[in-house]
Amino acid sequence: MPNRPVASEPVADRRPGSVWSSFGFVSVMVCAVTLLVAYFNKARCAGAPFDENGRSTIFDSVKDSAVCYSDIQFLWLGRDINEHVFPYLSGGITPDGALTGGAVEYPVLSGLFMWLGAIGAHDDAAFLLHSALLLAPFALLTAYMLGRMGGRAALLWAAGPPLILYAFHNWELPVVCAAVGAVYIVTSMTRYSLRARAIAAAMLLGIGFCLKLYPGIFVLPLLLYVLVGEPEQGVDARSPRPFDVRGALAVAATAIGTVVLVNLPFALAGYEGWRASITFQQLRQADITTNSIWYWGLRPMFGKTAADESAFQDVVAVASPVLILAAFALAAWLGWRRFAVTGVYPWIGVSGAMLCGFLLFHKVHSPQYTLWLIPFLVLLRVRWSLIVVYLLADAAIGIGVFRYFYALGSGHSAELEENVVQFGVWGRAALLLVLFFLFIRAKPRAREGTADEFDRDRAPILAYSAL
Repeated sequence: MPNRPVASEPVADRRPGSVWSSFGFVSVMVCAVTLLVAYFNKARCAGAPFDENGRSTIFDSVKDSAVCYSDIQFLWLGRDINEHVFPYLSGGITPDGALTGGAVEYPVLSGLFMWLGAIGAHDDAAFLLHSALLLAPFALLTAYMLGRMGGRAALLWAAGPPLILYAFHNWELPVVCAAVGAVYIVTSMTRYSLRARAIAAAMLLGIGFCLKLYPGIFVLPLLLYVLVGEPEQGVDARSPRPFDVRGALAVAATAIGTVVLVNLPFALAGYEGWRASITFQQLRQADITTNSIWYWGLRPMFGKTAADESAFQDVVAVASPVLILAAFALAAWLGWRRFAVTGVYPWIGVSGAMLCGFLLFHKVHSPQYTLWLIPFLVLLRVRWSLIVVYLLADAAIGIGVFRYFYALGSGHSAELEENVVQFGVWGRAALLLVLFFLFIRAKPRAREGTADEFDRDRAPILAYSAL
């Protein structure tokens, strides 16, 4: 297969000295400052005095009102992290969905990061700090890769409100780095064959699946991209070329094999603890904490009795996965239609569309999932006005939902806060639907050093930066 990039792919600048002249270096420096702000924002919830379990006594009183809550600090207790128990090898899950022993609710590599962050920590403040130090390099590497591929648009990652709000909210940074790394390998390391690049990318996507699952859905569009191949330089992209069936199968086998190799030791050493993480997610319900369209849109159509609640959850348990799979199939099909017109399968755009479908229809839409979407907004050319509105809706969730919980818990009227949350839920949902179709047809962002369509949108970037 040809080793050159095709015109429709975002690629890194490989001119001499490009590491310094590119926006990759600038993006890393800006990201480092943003990460400091992100850490101190969460650290407002942590610090002496501590109770006998190492919990900051101020955590429960200010986590919602001051909007400094993080899952990292919260999960210091309740998963034996404070006891430094290695995850998955012990514990399990009760019939009502409560985890016991060393079981945690995340895939095995995220559980490993949780355990590593607790080494040497004896309170939740130290756990938060150690975890931040462990996670920060992944954000910096992501900033570098996005800067090389997306140019100045990488500021959306490196300096954006989502990184401040969510960098240390949960363990998202390694999985985002894995997903972006897969794109970087395929689009930038073009001295290698497409099949070799795709196999390496599939390995990263498999690792990402073992962190937070979602990168696994990108294997299908990558497989289809390898199947149809890249057009040769100077040749009409629509010219017929043979399918690389072996390459496509190798991509699938690599991704599946990576997932098996990572999970097998945990499953063999402590099956009940390992299986508990899967069962926990299966049992999780669409409730007021999930920020999904199911709770805010479908739940009011049911009554208030226990039977009504059970019926609602049964409907969601079926409708959510069915619609997610339908969205995946539609995205892949639309990508194939695009390939028929352009001669290039838009695997990055299809991946972004599949992610939009997942975020829209999944029963849980945690605020930090925005970090999953940001790289696609950097890599693909989307109107900045849409991006700004999406970030406003996201902030309504990322900030408003905690103020809503505080108002409910303190007995105050929560009407204003509920309206803010509803704006966030429905604003994100509407824009995810729009982005689903836009991503598949979107062109890549302008490369560094160019002054084309990206410069035309510079004013909205300045407006966004002021948020």
